[in-house]
This record gives sequence, structure tokens and C-alpha cells, in this order.
Amino acid sequence: MGFIKEFKEFAMRGNVMDMAVGIIIGTAFGKIVSSMVEDMIMPIVGAVSGGQSFNAYSTKVGAGDIVAEIKWGKFVQTVVDFMIVAFVIFIMIKLMNRATSVVSKPKVEGPPPPPPEDIVLLREIRDSLAKR
Repeated sequence: MGFIKEFKEFAMRGNVMDMAVGIIIGTAFGKIVSSMVEDMIMPIVGAVSGGQSFNAYSTKVGAGDIVAEIKWGKFVQTVVDFMIVAFVIFIMIKLMNRATSVVSKPKVEGPPPPPPEDIVLLREIRDSLAKR
């Protein structure tokens, strides 16, 4: 029973649950970015590069019966996907930091307001009595 109890405590810790939520959201975000790259950005890049996507580019190496195909276009596509994901994450973190600094920024206060007139009069009376 000790092993099961220990596993339950581990799985129900807050940071494990936070990590699980982060992985799920990250996976969904990855699908969104992949769709953006494949369906929106790469058709534009393909039109500029002659109508083909990067995935179509490859080089055959070898002679005779032994021929290998190096699919360098898929590698380029993966690098482009990574750069777009990294850029989007950078922008998101930058916006989050800006929002956090605005929310947590201490309010700059000016000089304190002057005390009410009755307080000023009481202080003057106190000071005159102290002089006697």
C-alpha cells in the first residue's frame, strides 16, 4: 500500500497537475501553429518558390541499385515550423510580461495631502502649550 499511496501523493501534487495542463495546452497550441504554417504561410512560400512546398524537395544519392533519397525539404519545413512557433511563443511571453508589469506596477503617489484644518489648529495649540 505504501507505493500506491506515494504515487497518489505524487500525481496529485499541484506542480504535476500544472505540468499536465501545460502539456495539454501546448499540444493544442502546437496543432494551431502547425495548421497556420501548413495552411496559411506555406502556400504563400510555395507560390513564391515556384508552386512547390518544401516537402517536395529532395536529393537522390547513390549509384546502381543502392539509391538513398535525402528529403532535405522536410527538414527545411520543420525548421520553418520551429521558427514560427518560437516567434509566436516569444511574442506571447513578451505580452504576458508587459501585462504582468502593468498589473503589478506600484502606483506612484504624489506628496501626501495637507492635513485637515482642525488638525492644523490642534497642532498649533499643542505647540503653544509646549512653549509655556
